[in-house]
Formats: sequence, structure tokens, C-alpha cells
Amino acid sequence: MGWFSKAERNFFLATVVPGADSVRIEKYLGVVNGEAIIGANIFRDLFSSVRDVVGGRAGGYERALSGARDAALDDMIEAAKEMGANGIVGLDFDYEVLGESNGMLMVAVSGTAVRVA
Repeated sequence: MGWFSKAERNFFLATVVPGADSVRIEKYLGVVNGEAIIGANIFRDLFSSVRDVVGGRAGGYERALSGARDAALDDMIEAAKEMGANGIVGLDFDYEVLGESNGMLMVAVSGTAVRVA
């Protein structure tokens, strides 16, 4: 169906519009989105600088990014539920660096709210 699709908490998510042989969409309800912005943290920056030198993954940033992505996705799901949707298709995740010194990261997600049969 796509590289990302799941049904969780009675809610269907997919990066593509499902084909006729899988999930049947009863109605397209409109575009929904969610955003989350995370700020840099001096300690996280310090430890990620060390990781740049010695190698390895920056776990603090990965956890912060994962939390921001989940928050944006949750906001979008809530917006879709308010429209009467039980699914979202055509998901798109975007990431943008913000701030005067690029000290913040924005995660934005959008998709089309649908009612799945």
C-alpha cells in the first residue's frame, strides 16, 4: 500500500491513497495538518557536538525530533476527527530549520481526511 501505513486506535493512516483491493474510502473530507516546533537545548547541542567529533548518533536530538513528529501527527489526527474522519491518506511530513541562529526545528505533517468503510 505504501512505505507508511497503519491502523491504530481505530484510525487509518497512509502515505498513499489505498487501491481498490485494500481499504475502501467512502468520502474525502478535506485537507488537515499539524505542526510542532522544538527548540535547541544547550546540553543537547553540547553532546551532539561531541558526537560529531567521535561519531555515533545524537540520541537527544533523535528523541526530540521523534516527539515533535508525534505531536504534529496527533494534532493532525485530532483535526481530522473533528471533521468526522476515521483516516488520513496522502500523508506528507516536512521538516524546516527556523530561528535567527537556526536554533529551532519545525515538523509539519499534512494529509487528506477521509471516512474509511
